[in-house]
Amino acid sequence: MLIVGGIIGWLAGLLTGRDVPGGIIGNIIAGFIGSWLGGLILGSWGSVIGGFAIIPAIIGSIILVLIVSFILRKMGHKKNHDHHAK
Repeated sequence: MLIVGGIIGWLAGLLTGRDVPGGIIGNIIAGFIGSWLGGLILGSWGSVIGGFAIIPAIIGSIILVLIVSFILRKMGHKKNHDHHAK
């Protein structure tokens, strides 16, 4: 399950062109949370590998990666902006 979760997280990062923070552990976490999110939104359909409904899991992980990268970018801009103000 950890391997499949890691692959799903890695694929989500690859498809969005964004790095998942935390390397391999981040990929596994993104895969697990993403598959849960995808299951909530899309249900579980399609192929199931290692306990993950692959298509909803990847879509959920992509959504998660985009949200996390958006939040991190906003936080990064805020930090940089505050730094320039001093």
